[in-house]
Amino acid sequence: MNILAISDVHANEYEGLYSYLEKNNIDMLIISGDITNFGPLEFVESFLSKLAKFTSTIIAIPGNCDPDEVSVKVDESDAICAHGNVIEHENIVIYGFGGSNPTPFDTPGEMDEKTLYNSIKSVMDSKDISSVKKSSDEFPYGRITILLTHAPPKDTEADKIEAGAHVGSESVRMIIEEYQPRLNLCGHIHEAKSFDMIDNTVIANPGMLEHGYGTLIEIDDSNNVIVNFVELK
Repeated sequence: MNILAISDVHANEYEGLYSYLEKNNIDMLIISGDITNFGPLEFVESFLSKLAKFTSTIIAIPGNCDPDEVSVKVDESDAICAHGNVIEHENIVIYGFGGSNPTPFDTPGEMDEKTLYNSIKSVMDSKDISSVKKSSDEFPYGRITILLTHAPPKDTEADKIEAGAHVGSESVRMIIEEYQPRLNLCGHIHEAKSFDMIDNTVIANPGMLEHGYGTLIEIDDSNNVIVNFVELK
């Protein structure tokens, strides 16, 4: 299975994304939030409809710059909204929660760390991750677990702003340390295109879409996972 993850669209279509999807076989497209830039809501359906021409499965969450109605617009489109949900697709289980920890900008999708932690924990506890990882007749190698967030975990390469400060979420980090998903796909910090690790969890932030990169996750039949950045062109 080939999964492409992007983030921080901010209502700005990037032609390189369409070119990449046209040239490559992508089974699932994941959007880690900030589909819009405080709107317009019409962009959501228009953008997702274009993407649906290239891949059959699109999964998205809102970011801190997305109005509350964006989740509804995702649900009304050709995509699946993973915000506050567990999405199961073949041997993949995605635990999704959008928005972010507080920022200096008073954006609509912010929440305090306690609320963020409790909200993500509720999602994680709705589908026992240890049982998901276990071998079964249907999935002899277990299933791949993905934590899909907009906010990156605190004190990683994925949350470092240009000045060097770490501004990610303590809650997201706590959840990763507690539940140990295989991957955390995030965004939010535009300049922090990077990979990192927390214990055995791979953290991937592809940066802002207009910078021209996505995260390609390749999963084989034995659940071996290869994660790389790809230039969208």
